[in-house]
Amino acid sequence: MISIIIPVYNEADQIAETIRKIHAANNQHDIEIIVVDGGSNDQTASIAEKCGAVTIVSQKKGRAAQMNKGALMANGDILYFLHADSMPPQNFIGHIIKAIGKGYSSGCFRLCFDLPNWFLKANCWFTRFDVNAVRFGDQSLFVTQSVFGKSGGFNESLLMMEDQEIIHRIKKHGRFKVMNATVTTSARKYMDNGIYRMQGIFFRIWLLYYLGYSQERLLQLHRKLIRNHKF
Repeated sequence: MISIIIPVYNEADQIAETIRKIHAANNQHDIEIIVVDGGSNDQTASIAEKCGAVTIVSQKKGRAAQMNKGALMANGDILYFLHADSMPPQNFIGHIIKAIGKGYSSGCFRLCFDLPNWFLKANCWFTRFDVNAVRFGDQSLFVTQSVFGKSGGFNESLLMMEDQEIIHRIKKHGRFKVMNATVTTSARKYMDNGIYRMQGIFFRIWLLYYLGYSQERLLQLHRKLIRNHKF
């Protein structure tokens, strides 16, 4: 069985559609959907539960803590981490099982957005390469329970960039596969903040992270520059 873990915070307008599309793309494989709520003040948790997901409330807020909580509760031999506004490709479970069968212990899909914009398409083109610098949570992540445990899970001290940081560690314990199929993620942040401006902000945060800036400074910058942020 594969456990699909979705960290959420105030996603009442999105979570039902995400769960519906997961089921539509599943092709009848054995799965469980675990929604880990980080203290939403809307109806996210109750909607997810009504849609058949296992719903957990994480006492510690933050995607890293929420995803670790979900992994701890998971029954599957394979974990699949997915953002609430990202939709997996058709038969994504089949793709993952096939990769595991070929000896890969972790991997992700390529990225595309639900907005047909040339600049976003150009950025997504780079996600086909197995380069850590272009690995982000929007691409989703599958990993065996064994390798996830050996890697130590997500670093809960990170408020941002936790999805990229873990890639360096899980690759030490097995082969990583970038799938040909694509995860489609929402371009809502780009539409709210401007496409070029949003990408510039993401690049700035990415660069400052690698230059060693503190998580508090990165979060402060995120809150200052990005409209409708959810941290």
